[in-house]
Amino acid sequence: MSDSLSAAPVVLDLWCDLECPDCHLALHDVRALRARYGDRLEVRLRHFPLEKHKHAYAAAQAAEEAAVQGQGWPYAEAVLARTDSVARGGEPVLLEVAAELGLDAEEFDTALIDGRHLLIVDADQAEGKAIGVTGTPTYVIGDERLDGGKSQDGLRERIEEIADRLLAERG
Repeated sequence: MSDSLSAAPVVLDLWCDLECPDCHLALHDVRALRARYGDRLEVRLRHFPLEKHKHAYAAAQAAEEAAVQGQGWPYAEAVLARTDSVARGGEPVLLEVAAELGLDAEEFDTALIDGRHLLIVDADQAEGKAIGVTGTPTYVIGDERLDGGKSQDGLRERIEEIADRLLAERG
């Protein structure tokens, strides 16, 4: 008999605004964490579009469409690599990224018009507010919330300490 708890990965929620330059910088840490832990750490993108970024809400919806098309993380990373372009160009840049990744850009355009992913984005944002997220990036691992909006110094090390502890507890 296998112990399903020990097989389950540790979950790291990354509360993110896809127009946020700090979230772009956080990608380095996310990649390093994935390389270190592999499938023992599940990194989940959680949407927290900030009002100061006028295209972040559309970017979050577009990322959800990318997830439906099987390219959620690659799309989010590609958009975060272009936060300046997204800030200047808005939805056309989001559609351009989709096309570059071989996704159905027409379906992206339709999804942004019909709002099919609004509820997911709204639910993420509401949950974030409920647990005290105020800026991005914010990480939640175990029962700890780590705010990277002010400074990301030492955050990856702190996440690793928590992940190591949680993995050790699972045996």
